[in-house]
Parts: sequence; structure tokens; C-alpha cells
Amino acid sequence: MDLLPQNRVDRKIIHLDMDAFYASVEERDNPILKTKALVIAHDPRKHHGHGVITTANYNARQYGVGSAMPAQKAVENIPRNDLVFVEPDFTKYKAVSDQIHEVMHEVTDIVESVAFDEAYLDVTKNKLGNFTTIELAQYLQKEIFKKTQLTSSIGISYNKFLAKMASEYAKPFGRAIILPELAVEFLQTKDIAKFPGIGKKTQEVMRDLGINNGLDLQKQDIHFLLNHFKKAGYMYAQHAQGIDLREVEGFRKRKSIGKERTFEPAMVDRVDAIASLRDYAEQITASMVKRHFQTQTVVLKIRNPNFETITKRKTLAKPTQDVNVIYAAGVALFDDFPEFLDQGIRLLGLSATNFVEDQVEEITLPLFATQ
Repeated sequence: MDLLPQNRVDRKIIHLDMDAFYASVEERDNPILKTKALVIAHDPRKHHGHGVITTANYNARQYGVGSAMPAQKAVENIPRNDLVFVEPDFTKYKAVSDQIHEVMHEVTDIVESVAFDEAYLDVTKNKLGNFTTIELAQYLQKEIFKKTQLTSSIGISYNKFLAKMASEYAKPFGRAIILPELAVEFLQTKDIAKFPGIGKKTQEVMRDLGINNGLDLQKQDIHFLLNHFKKAGYMYAQHAQGIDLREVEGFRKRKSIGKERTFEPAMVDRVDAIASLRDYAEQITASMVKRHFQTQTVVLKIRNPNFETITKRKTLAKPTQDVNVIYAAGVALFDDFPEFLDQGIRLLGLSATNFVEDQVEEITLPLFATQ
């Protein structure tokens, strides 16, 4: 295995995957569906046998039905009285996904979205403070459920490959962690079908070669894997040893500009709180001016010592860069929560969002001055 790169185990990576996301959104909005075998797809009985399953709830999965299968499979496998088709509503799912991603960005800005319902987070450094990865996972699950009434599963490890394996292991609504010293042993017992990146056709080839699980894969010479699987064989060899050097590629267009601070001990004086809001408003305004932004919405974030967090927003009468308007909106929002001063304020933040760009007036100048 000398040809393998040096492993890197210093990172803390979370893979967050919502549980049967589209189906769960529909069940939330129509609880009767929880008792049915729900399939999110065009009903093939109404579309000449056509349609592909987007996802299915866990009741439907018991009949061997799952995402990417022909919708006709659900008609064939599920009793008519139990089966319910719901047309996918991606506008609704996108709105819920935005709420989920807002929670993830409370923890870190290094978020790599894979889909509406799935993302990697690099929490080696996080925005909440000195918390373990398990505590961060608990926070994510709790806040997502509070905002959306939906459950999620979380995998934790030192790289993306293992974090995804851990989240699959944790489903539904669980948490799992794969530590560096246990990774190779964990992988040995896993069927190759459980390895992310090994598709069905590759699985068939591997089984023909006598490779059925992680241990079988670990035993293979790299040259053997390269010969049979080309470039992908090198990746399989790395994954079998718990190696994945890919970075979490976090990128998001700037949607907000904010400032916040954690207070230790907790702040209990309104004068101090208002002074902090003034300071935040000035910094936010300076940043917006630099970027030629005007804000239409101001958001207050406040947290007590019990780690209960509230965010509230105020829509302004018109877009602005005026520090006094932003500050006044922050104070008005703050005064809606007098109980937080009694409890003590552990975190206070202010942000501007819903931007529009400055409209720069075009002035046409004559190319040559006339006398």
C-alpha cells in the first residue's frame, strides 16, 4: 500500500441527510399520508406507464420500492389500498431546503450541498464555540426539526467518504461516528454495495472477481484494481483504507452580512446590548457600502444560556444603507424579547439580508469639449 497517499485524520466532517425528504415534507403537510405507502412520482396509471420514483416513505420501502425506480414498480409491488402517489412539488421542497441550509450555516460556512436534502459540513472550526462533533450534530438535528418538523440522519468522521457511510448507517433519525482508529475495521465488514461511489455495474464486476466486502477490497493489490477499474481503482483502494483527501467545497453567494458575539458571562444589561447593536449596524453598513448593497431585511439573533436560539426579521419600508435605519430595526426586534435579558444573553447578533445592488446613474460625457 506504499502507493497510497498519506491519510489525513485531523478534520471533522459531518454528512447530513434528511430522512425520506420529499415524502416527509408531504407527510408533514398531510399527516394521513403517514399511514400509507407514499411514493413521490407521477402516477404511471395516469401517464401511460411512465414515471420515475423521486423518493418513497419507509412504508413503501418495505415493498422493495425506492428512488430512481420506475413508478410502475410501485403499482406492481404495493397493494392498491395502501399505495398513494403524490406529484413532486420542487418549489415547496426548495423552500424547506433553504430553511435547512440556514441552520447548517449557523454552524459553519463550509457547507457543500449535494442536493436539497443532503450536504457535507466541515466543522473542524465551527461558529458555535467549543463543542464536540456529537454536540454539533445534536444541535443540527434539533434546530432542523424545530424549524421544519423533519428528521435528519448525521454521519461524522474525518473525511467525506466515511461521514457518508456513517449517515447511511445511522438512518433513520440517528447519529453515527467513525473514529480514525476504527475506520479500517469498520470497513472490513461492509458489503461493497454500501460503499459510496461503487455503482451496481461495478459491484457485479467486483463480485465476479471475488470482492464482496471491504476486507476483500483491502486485500487487493493496487495494480490489480487499476488494471480492472482504471482511475477509479485507485479511489477504491484509498476508500478501502479509510482515505479520502477531498475537501468540503463550501461556496454560497453572499446572501447576508452579519455580526454576532458570544458573551461570557451572559449579558444582562440593556444598555450594553443596545451598544452592541449600534456597533454591529455600523460594521454591517460599512460592508454593504463596500459591496454596493442595500438591504431590505434586518435579522436579529439572540441566544440564552440554555442554548435556546431565536431569530426574528423585519422587512424595511425600502432598501437602504442607512446605519440609523438598520440600527433602529435591530433595537425594535430586540425589544420584542425582554425575557432574554432576565435569563441572560449568551449570544447577540444582527444581520442584513435580501439585498439589492445600488443603482449607479449613468452619465454620458462628451468625448471632446466644445469651445
